[in-house]
Amino acid sequence: MRYSIRRQFALVFGLLMAGTILLCWFINNTFLEKYYLNNKQKAMMSAYFIVNKASNEGVIGTDAFDIEFQKICGKNNINIILLDTETRTIKTSMNDYETLSRQLLDYLFEREGTFGDKLLASEENYEMRIKLDARTQFEYVDMWGVLDNGNLFLFRSPLESIKESVDLANRFLAYVGVGSAIFSAFIILLVSRKITEPVMELTRISERMSHLDFDARYEGNSKTEIALLGQNINELSRALEAAISELKSVNNELKRDIEKKNKTDEMRKEFLSNISHELKTPIALIQGYAEGLMEGINEDEDSRNFYCEVIADEAAKMNHIVKKLLTLNQVEFGNNTVTMERFDITALIQNYLQSAEILCRQKEINLQMESYPPVHVWADEFMVEEIFNNYFTNALNHVAESKVIDVKLTLGEKTVRVSVFNTGIPIPEESLPHIWEKFYKVDKARTREYGGSGVGLSIVKAMMEAMNQKYGVNNYDNGVEFWFELEMS
Repeated sequence: MRYSIRRQFALVFGLLMAGTILLCWFINNTFLEKYYLNNKQKAMMSAYFIVNKASNEGVIGTDAFDIEFQKICGKNNINIILLDTETRTIKTSMNDYETLSRQLLDYLFEREGTFGDKLLASEENYEMRIKLDARTQFEYVDMWGVLDNGNLFLFRSPLESIKESVDLANRFLAYVGVGSAIFSAFIILLVSRKITEPVMELTRISERMSHLDFDARYEGNSKTEIALLGQNINELSRALEAAISELKSVNNELKRDIEKKNKTDEMRKEFLSNISHELKTPIALIQGYAEGLMEGINEDEDSRNFYCEVIADEAAKMNHIVKKLLTLNQVEFGNNTVTMERFDITALIQNYLQSAEILCRQKEINLQMESYPPVHVWADEFMVEEIFNNYFTNALNHVAESKVIDVKLTLGEKTVRVSVFNTGIPIPEESLPHIWEKFYKVDKARTREYGGSGVGLSIVKAMMEAMNQKYGVNNYDNGVEFWFELEMS
């Protein structure tokens, strides 16, 4: 691959390795010599304090100090000469001590051309400088002065060994760096291959998925992010397979729906037939009483008023049926937008019952509802009011015996159930599955008596299904309870 992650991975780590080695080389080349020189100064100062202390204590000539003296010179690569006040040699670390003796005297008497170019330290009793030897052209760190007891001293350490050590360290770092870079590049290629192989496997799986082949699965069992990605791709593959299966099922259902077109036409005819049946009686009554008025069958005013009242009453019933059918049609065909809003269902029911209280007193109905706190729900407030109106109107029309209507709110974890119970005759078991159907009437004579259209519960069903909420009916020995549930907020 032209833009392989493996190559990019190896390149980035190779550049990082090379940059690190170059940085280390630069730091060594720039600061290592200074670091060595600083340590050399500390070593000379430490040697000065040891020799000065031994001189003060008078142990310069002892065997114990000879051992300490040799350790100082050998460990720190320092040549030392000590002279008394008459310039006689007391102690030295080298055989050719005359050169050091002359150099010390030159420093003490400040002869011309004696001092080096760089002063490192200067105190009352000693001075430290870097000096270039004219004969050998080597640089030395020289420290000279007077001890506390008056003896003279000179410490000398060559700088060439420091420079050689720095050069050697830099060359060694370069060799090690090149070797490490080559070895690291090889290791990086192996590691990047191990990392990119699962990625390539996921690439092949995704390619098979793009051709709707969902049998491929990632089999890696590591706990890395790539393994997690592979598991997610496996889940995605299963989900896509299920989705495509579902789409094929839906497509099959669509084909079946097309086949049901003729059945839908029959249902439309049945609907029109039901409407015709429901409207036939009031139309016939209106027509008959209107013809009677036109022919003057009863000329007295009371009879005419009676005829007019019948006509107005039947027209009102027809208007009520038409309005109910329009509402049902709008809900069933999605013409009504369901507006989900937050409101207090307790307040809505209490306000409705207050307006219905006078009607309940006229019919001598005992209306019962306990005191409930505010219960906020998410629903279409207009639809909920219409649903409760249908339930309550149904209870008013069918209440019997002790004439009790009981409204309850039952709180669950996430929902509230609103129920309307009325005493009376239970609904026959064979009618329960059909009461939500359009124009279905359990007792046609009674329904006709109070002007029912047989559409109210169909409207309840359509509205509750539009809000995706539950509804139902329960039979009791002494009455019937209709209920619906809403989601609490």
